Amino acid sequence: MKTTPRAIWLLIASLMLCMAAPPAGNSQDVPRVTYDVAHDVSLPLRVMAQFATPPGRRGLGMRAPVRRLHLTPGGKDGAIQDRYLPKVPTTQIIAFDGITGTQAMAEPPDTNGSVGSTQFVEITNSDYEVFDKTTGEVLLPPTSYLTIWHGFSQGCGRNDNGDPIVLWDKLAQRWLVSHLSFTSFAQQNLVCVAVSTTADATGSYLRYSFDFGSGNPDYEKLAVWLDAYYFSANTITAKFEFTSQPCTLDREAMLSGASAKIICFPPDPKNFSLLPSDLDGATPPPSGEPNHYVELGKTANLLNEFDFHVDFAHPQNSTFTGPHSISVPSFSLACGGNFCIPEPPPGSLLDSLGDRLMYRLAYRNFGDHESMVVVHSVKPGQGSSALAATRWYELRATPPGSAFALYQAGTFQDPKTNLWMASIAMDKQGDIAMGMSASSKSLKPSVWYTGRVPSDPLGKMEAPTVAVKGTAVQGNTVRWGDYSSMSVDPSDDCTFWYAQEYYNKKNGGAVSEDWSTHIVAFKFDNCK
Repeated sequence: MKTTPRAIWLLIASLMLCMAAPPAGNSQDVPRVTYDVAHDVSLPLRVMAQFATPPGRRGLGMRAPVRRLHLTPGGKDGAIQDRYLPKVPTTQIIAFDGITGTQAMAEPPDTNGSVGSTQFVEITNSDYEVFDKTTGEVLLPPTSYLTIWHGFSQGCGRNDNGDPIVLWDKLAQRWLVSHLSFTSFAQQNLVCVAVSTTADATGSYLRYSFDFGSGNPDYEKLAVWLDAYYFSANTITAKFEFTSQPCTLDREAMLSGASAKIICFPPDPKNFSLLPSDLDGATPPPSGEPNHYVELGKTANLLNEFDFHVDFAHPQNSTFTGPHSISVPSFSLACGGNFCIPEPPPGSLLDSLGDRLMYRLAYRNFGDHESMVVVHSVKPGQGSSALAATRWYELRATPPGSAFALYQAGTFQDPKTNLWMASIAMDKQGDIAMGMSASSKSLKPSVWYTGRVPSDPLGKMEAPTVAVKGTAVQGNTVRWGDYSSMSVDPSDDCTFWYAQEYYNKKNGGAVSEDWSTHIVAFKFDNCK
């Protein structure tokens, strides 16, 4: 999210680190129901882009995300994988670099992307790029995502406050794009959401702005579900309380361009960085099933799961219930949730963002059970001298509609390399793929991925693949991309697409803040 001004946000971040959170509890209350502030339909993006400001070194700053370092410290890690499994055959489909810091120049990039029927779309803080997913051909060069909002009547086209998300709505064959917009901390706190009118990300968009009043949303996350678009943000209230807020947007209305409701439950300081479940695969959740939100629990051996049931016809019947506590193997936050991840000299120590679950909470319905996979950054255990590893979980509900429980968990660590800022997903065969950042005192920030097949031992991943090796280091700032993304190709429901940042000395030299992004698509050979 962009700084307004930077010094104020740094002070806020410092204050946040000193605050403790109260115990978690039930989060049921009366929902707040409002309508969009404004909505319209845009011209085709490819037309508006012709008149957009050319990409360049805009030098946009970032505010640090809201922190909540409140977990009771964990003990010995209960899910360490101290050696890699042998690799199972995979095939790399395509790989190419995406948006770079020399084009967007926002720090950090908050890299994420999504794959659609014919296109791959990447979004970072500031810029938006569209590729042909078969050839990697650029269909829309890096363009300020504010261009999507050109001519919009509200602040969405003027105020670029970051935390962007792009998602492919598989059920509707549409693109979903969002970012934050505010004029100052306490004025016009908008969430801007656009839905494409077709499967072409360079075409026109149905544009919506939603007002969060005096609550300033941070670190927004979006998910697609059968009955709605689900949303969460770490909302900063006018009293400087740091809370998590779940909301839902009227998907049916937005797909038709009608006025749309947003239903939010009050920000609750007992919760933090809730992730809504995002649908993968061709099989939707059972009819009427609520969306599932998950967060780290109060202690370092728990996840909290909540159920959001929405009723747009009778909004007051909507409910947000929980937490349903799920016991997981103990862990400790990477870097205590702060920054400590080394690069080769003279690089900065990098941010772990280890105080939260990483985007996405990927959901899939297999018919006889439902599955959700998610990751976060933890301290490695015995057998590693690194400072960061990736803890991953598969939660299952068997049969569908029953309560979710832990099915498997693992801490994926390397003997010397730090692995963090990961994203995870599952294909139709139950294969799991996980991408991540990799760095050490001798390895420049790079992109790795790993995975497993259902016949592998529970809680174990295979030896990693290097998607791209970094050739430069980040200097002068500890911030590191806030999130990355693993998505699954809807065409075959087998091919994984991972987008992550790294450093390439062609962009800015051997030491710089001119990050690069890399996109890699691969599949397990057993998935047909």
